[in-house]
Amino acid sequence: MRAQRGPVPWAAVTRGALAAGPLLLAALLAGRAPLGVVAAIAAMLAGINDRPGSRRTSVRRIGVPALAGAVGLLVGSYAGAHLGAFALTLVLTGLGLVGGGISAIGPVASGTGTQLLVTSAVGAGMPLPDPVWQTVPAFLAGAGWLLALRLLLPTPVSRIGAPRAGRGRGPYRPDSRFAPRPDKRSDPRPDPRPDPRPGPRPDPRPEPRPGPRPDVRLDFRFDGERAAVAEVYDAVAALLDAAGTEHAGARRAALTAALDHAQDALAGPRLRRHPSSAAERRLHAQYAAALPLGEAATALAWAERTVPKRAAEGPRRLAAAVRGNSLAGPLPAPARTDPALRALDAALLHAAEVFDRGRAPDLHTRRRSVAALVRTVLGAGGREYALRAGLCFGAAVATAQALHHGHWYGAHQHWYWLPATAVFLVKPDLGPLVSRVLCRAAGTVLGALLFAGFAAVLPRPEGLVVLVAVCGALVPVAARHFAAQTTVVTVLVLALVMVGGEPQASAGRIGETLLACAIVLIVGHLPVPGQRGGGVRARIDAADAAAHAYLVHVLGESDDRAARWTLRREAYRTLAEARAAIARAAAELPALARHSAGADEVAAVLERLVDTTTACAVHLDDTGRLTPRHTERLAALRDELATRRGGVGRSRTLA
Repeated sequence: MRAQRGPVPWAAVTRGALAAGPLLLAALLAGRAPLGVVAAIAAMLAGINDRPGSRRTSVRRIGVPALAGAVGLLVGSYAGAHLGAFALTLVLTGLGLVGGGISAIGPVASGTGTQLLVTSAVGAGMPLPDPVWQTVPAFLAGAGWLLALRLLLPTPVSRIGAPRAGRGRGPYRPDSRFAPRPDKRSDPRPDPRPDPRPGPRPDPRPEPRPGPRPDVRLDFRFDGERAAVAEVYDAVAALLDAAGTEHAGARRAALTAALDHAQDALAGPRLRRHPSSAAERRLHAQYAAALPLGEAATALAWAERTVPKRAAEGPRRLAAAVRGNSLAGPLPAPARTDPALRALDAALLHAAEVFDRGRAPDLHTRRRSVAALVRTVLGAGGREYALRAGLCFGAAVATAQALHHGHWYGAHQHWYWLPATAVFLVKPDLGPLVSRVLCRAAGTVLGALLFAGFAAVLPRPEGLVVLVAVCGALVPVAARHFAAQTTVVTVLVLALVMVGGEPQASAGRIGETLLACAIVLIVGHLPVPGQRGGGVRARIDAADAAAHAYLVHVLGESDDRAARWTLRREAYRTLAEARAAIARAAAELPALARHSAGADEVAAVLERLVDTTTACAVHLDDTGRLTPRHTERLAALRDELATRRGGVGRSRTLA
C-alpha cells in the first residue's frame, strides 16, 4: 500500500506527453478518430511498460508486449465479430490460461500476458468502425511511436566532474593517504606473496582532489547503462562499510539488486552479438570487473569482521570513474592481512587495469532455452498463474456478456471494461490481491469522478485531447502507486472513448470496476485442484538448483572463474526472485498466504549457503583448502536446510 519514492522521471514524462495526445490530435485532423483512439491506447499501454532502465531493455520491455497486444486485438476483434456469447467466453478463457501461464517466465513475459488479455477484451468488447487490417497496424504504430521516442530522444544525465578518458593520472597505484600500516596485533606474520603492483613507488605527497563539478548534458548513447554499472560499485562500497554489522545482509541484497539491474541493462538486444563500439566494450569490462569485487566484499561480510574505512574508498572512486567515463586514478591499497582482504586488493588491481584498457568479456549470463521456458510455463508455477488468470478472466467475460445481452449497460454497448479490469487485478506477480483490489476500486472511483467534472467543462474534442496529453505525461509519475496509476489511466481511457464517440459513462465504469473487484476476490480465493503456492515452490526449486550448481563448482576447485561468476550470478538472482515471490505471497489473505508458509526460512538458509559458498571460493583461491569454520558452516546449513524444507519444493542442495 506504500508509494514508491524517487526523483521525477522527467524524460519519461516528456515521452508520455508526446505520445498519446499528439497521436490522437493527428488522427482527428486526418478525420480518423477511431484509429487515433486505438493508437493512443497502444501508446498508453506502452507508457505503462516504459520503466526506468537502458534503451536496450526498453526494446524488449515495450516491444514484446506491444506485439502480444496486436495479437490479442486481432483475436478479440475476430472472435467478437463472429462468435456467440458462449463460444466467445470459451475462447477468451483459453486466452486467459495462455496469458497467465506465460506470465510465470518473468517480468517482460508478465507484461506480455497482461497486454494480450487486455487488448483481446478491448477488441471483442469495443467494436470499431474500421476493419481489423487497419486497427492492428494503428495499434502497432501507437506503441512503435512511444518506443521510437524512447530510442531517439536524449536523456539528461548528470556527470560528476572527473578526468576524462585519456587525461587520467596513469594506471593503478596505491594512494599514499590510504597506505596500509602494519598491525602486528592482528597478523604478525608478513604476507609471503610478493607485491603484485607494478610501477614506481607512490609519491608520498597527497595529490589535491578537485571538488565535484556537476555537468548536465544529453546522452544519446548510454542513458541507463553507465549509471547501472556505477551503482554496482557503490553497492560494493556500502557492503564493505556494513561488514561486521547487522546491516550486512541488507547491503548484500542491495548489491544483488544492483548487479541484476546492470546485467539487464547491458544484456539488451543489439545488432551484433558482441559490443561494437569502444565505449560499449569498456562499459562491459567495467561491469565484469565489479564481480570479483562483489565476491571479495561478500566474503568479508560473511566473516563478520569490520573492515577499515579505506577499503570502501576504492570502489567509490571506481563508481565516480564510471559516471565520469574516466580512468581509475590512484586507488587505496587495503591491508592484505587475510584471504578476503587479499582478494579485495587483487580485485582492485584488476579493476584499475580494466578501467585503463578495458576489453569486453562475457556478461556472465546464460540464456534460457526454449525447452526451459516451456517447462516454466507448464510447471507448478505456470499452472497456478494460468488457472487463476484464466478463471478470473473467463468469469469476468461471462458476466460482461450476460450484462451486455441483458441490456444492463444503458446507453453504451462496450463491455470491455469488466474483463480488462479483472486482468490488472488478478496477476499474482503484480502484488497482493487484496491491496490491488482496494487500490483499483479507490483509483477508479476517483478517476471517474474527476473525468465527470472535466467532461462537464472542457470543450470537445480539443479539451479532451489536452486531457489525454496531460494524463500521458502523468503516467510515469503515477506508476509509483497503483491507486494513483489507476486514477490517471481511468481519466485517460474515458477521455479516449469519448473522443471515439461513446457517451460519458463514469457511473457505469465505477459499477463495473466494483463488480470486477468482487469477481477477482471470490474466484481468486476459491479452492482449486492441485497444490496451491506453486509459484513460490517453483522459485524455491530454481534457487535451490542454482545454489547446488554453484556449490558443486566451487568445491570442485575449478579454475574457470568466468563459469564461477556466472553460477554465482544465477544463484543470487534466483534467490532474489524467490524472495520477491515469497513477500508477495505472505501479504495475501490467509487463504492464500498459508500455502507458502515456511518458504521464507528456506530462502534465508539458501542465502546463507550461497554466501558461505562465496567465502569458500575466495578462501580456496588464496590457500587451496578450507578451514574448519567453512566446513562446519556447510554441514550446519545442510542439516538446517533438510529440516526446514518440509513440503516447500524439492530438496536437492547438499544431498
